[in-house]
Amino acid sequence: MAVDRERVAALVRELLEAIGEDPDRPGLRLTPGRVADAYTEFFAGVGEDAAAPLARTISVARGPAPETRPSGAVMLRDIRFRSICEHHLLPFRGHAHIAYLPGEQVVGLGALPKLVDILASRPQVQERLGEQIADVIASSLDTRGVLVVLDASHECVTMRSGQQADVSTVTIAARGELAEPFARAELMALLGANRG
Repeated sequence: MAVDRERVAALVRELLEAIGEDPDRPGLRLTPGRVADAYTEFFAGVGEDAAAPLARTISVARGPAPETRPSGAVMLRDIRFRSICEHHLLPFRGHAHIAYLPGEQVVGLGALPKLVDILASRPQVQERLGEQIADVIASSLDTRGVLVVLDASHECVTMRSGQQADVSTVTIAARGELAEPFARAELMALLGANRG
């Protein structure tokens, strides 16, 4: 389902009037269209199949490098993401860290950031976003375990009353063998290793 750009623009114009502004003044005249363009981008993941980027897998045993079968986790750190909080329609942004224990099938490394982008491009809450990422990976790939750690800054906290400009929120979602804290301890340590 595509964003109804014209309807968003009309509603933004109405919102400007509702807060006592003149949507026809020079500084605001183009704002409804600009917001509609931004929302088209911000909510591009609504209705998209989040599992689609994971559909093309690579056989470890029969793939291009069968001698390099991973014995441990595959981890991607610092996948940048941005989303819109569904409670206040304010942005939150941060980094996703994803690890999985592969079975016979792995996925190209570029697929995981695409998955994050699709799920983040919807009205979201951080806790659900992490759980959705973990669920899609666990159900789409041959994994023994999945770990998703999200570290994000929320403008509803950093810009509203009681501002906390430097606060971030960390959430963890885990599946399979990585659901046990002791099993994911090494991966959690790697997330903090070699940081600037």
